[in-house]
Amino acid sequence: MNIKKSLICLILFLVNYTYSQNMQEGFNYLERGNYKEAETFFKNILNDYPSNKTARLCYGRAVGLNGKADKAELLFIDLLNDFPNDFEVKLNYGESLLWNKKFKPAKAFFKTLITEDPKSFPALLSYANTLSNLKEYPDALNYVNKALEVSPGNPNALTSKKYIYLGYAYQKQQDQEYKQAESLLRENLKTFNNDKDTLINLANLYLIANQLEDAEATYNILAQNPENELIALNGLALVSHLNNKEKKALKLSEQAFLSLNENTESHITHSTTERYIQALIWNKKYKTANQLISSLVEVSPNENWLLALRATLNIYKSDFKKSVTDYNQILVNDSTSFDGNLGKANALKALGFYNNAYTSAENTLKFYNKQKDATNFINNLNTTFTPFWETKTSYSFDNGDNKAYNIQTGIVFPTSTKFKWLVNYAYRNTSNKVTNNDAISNTFDAGFAYQLLNNITLNATGGITTANANGENFNQFITNVSLQIKPFKLQMLDVGYKREIQNFNAELIDREIVMNNIYLNYNLNTNFNLGWFTQYFYTWQNDDNARNLLFTSLYYNILSKPALKAGLNYQYITFKNQVPNIYFSPEKFNAGEIFVNVVKDEGISKPKEWFYELTAAAGLQFINNDSSQSTYRFQGKLGYKFSQRCLANIYGIRSNIASATAAGFTYTEIGLRFKWYLFNSPVFRK
Repeated sequence: MNIKKSLICLILFLVNYTYSQNMQEGFNYLERGNYKEAETFFKNILNDYPSNKTARLCYGRAVGLNGKADKAELLFIDLLNDFPNDFEVKLNYGESLLWNKKFKPAKAFFKTLITEDPKSFPALLSYANTLSNLKEYPDALNYVNKALEVSPGNPNALTSKKYIYLGYAYQKQQDQEYKQAESLLRENLKTFNNDKDTLINLANLYLIANQLEDAEATYNILAQNPENELIALNGLALVSHLNNKEKKALKLSEQAFLSLNENTESHITHSTTERYIQALIWNKKYKTANQLISSLVEVSPNENWLLALRATLNIYKSDFKKSVTDYNQILVNDSTSFDGNLGKANALKALGFYNNAYTSAENTLKFYNKQKDATNFINNLNTTFTPFWETKTSYSFDNGDNKAYNIQTGIVFPTSTKFKWLVNYAYRNTSNKVTNNDAISNTFDAGFAYQLLNNITLNATGGITTANANGENFNQFITNVSLQIKPFKLQMLDVGYKREIQNFNAELIDREIVMNNIYLNYNLNTNFNLGWFTQYFYTWQNDDNARNLLFTSLYYNILSKPALKAGLNYQYITFKNQVPNIYFSPEKFNAGEIFVNVVKDEGISKPKEWFYELTAAAGLQFINNDSSQSTYRFQGKLGYKFSQRCLANIYGIRSNIASATAAGFTYTEIGLRFKWYLFNSPVFRK
């Protein structure tokens, strides 16, 4: 009997050994990641041995890893029914849930396996990975550490731990908890010294947090490994761009681009080419950028990254309609595209399609929750349509002994992206101790602004000026009606009619001079930094006088951040009648000046930041046929943005240009301005 049992055991051993040897080829396929071959191999084995558990397990794994997760899950369910107490079968069934992204059921299932065997390395690691997929990162770290206690130094567990840290840090980054995100990434670097993925994520975090020096230092660490040099150069180029060092950005990106060869990985070639084209655009080398994009589009006409670059180029060139066309194609290719959704939002905003811009930005956040750029875009757009109160008070004086105190206050109250109410009140007190004249004027006007078309806005206000000059009272109707038009790209045109009272000094108020103005403002920008502004006024007055005024300015934009421009101004004025004893009214007046203007605009300033503007000009003026006279003009302001809703600035003006009132005239004005947004967001948006 014992001999018989021994013989049976020997036969079973030989069969089992021979069988496992026969499956070794399939095991090798699985280990090497050749899942298609493994699937075919084990399917053939099962044709001969349909009930073999090992073959069924391996076939299920090959099917699942070959992209057929649903089918694999069904195969493991069948196995689980046949072997309900087999721990290895349970582990594979749990893994099939992960393949199918059924993370909540997987969490519950692996929890039962850990209860069954607290020291099972695969159960602990799979549970940690499940928690990571559910973004339950603290618990995921806890269980991956338990897995490493069971199998110290296990490479699979260490890889999982690395990506759990990366996911956890990204979650903190999205929540704008930048310090916590940095701490997690630095903790990761303690385990994975100078790990490429961790350093890239850390540098990106510093970019988002605007810690540009830290980002540069991190990219320099990354560059210490020659294999990462191109990634580092691309990052350093972006840092230079954010530091407004466009030439340096181009130099770095060009260095990376010229280093590309046939052995460079395709995704690195892609990102390096993309950065180089971006740097060309930042430096306004539009022709070169367009040629490179066009050559790449000929080879790959429907690649999203190339369409996005072309759209970006057209945004810089103010060809917003072309940008929208490309962004629409990107979204046809991939509705979740970040570049497509947010890029389209920016282009639509520039075109004046504000509701559609909101929609595109909100679509971005549907796919990229709490994404900073999309959130900032919506916040900035909200600011455009949030009601605000603005007030300005000033004191002015001149060498003709005129003094004036002025207060202006008003509210702009948008009720939609197309319509806003305008209300304004102004008080002016002027006096002259030499002529013993004094006057007080109160002006109230109200109206609206309505966007007729995306590129045409109607502004209309009307009201009353009440004045008391030397004991005499009068009332006059005032109005201002204009159309703001964007006829073509890079162009702005205002045309309008304005009725006002001449209120520069007490004597002019006393004469109750009504000015009727038809005016035109035209501004032309170019893609090569030149700009041209022209203003024309035709004025007829109730004292039977008339005026023509032409002002034109040709300027060059030297820098963009801060905005720095310089140029030439020319002014021409003529009056029908000359009444020099009453007001400056030459038969002809010509003035020319050169000017420099530097500005950090309040619109781009962040809370807790200063903003400023300074203009200096000098030139010559010619009054009738008299000899030329030198002129100067200084204007400046300095302000502070206390919060997103509140800002204030002081300003000053000093000028001796005769067109203000009379020849030999100097004028000084100092003032204070305060602006406060009444709400956190537009009243028409919840």
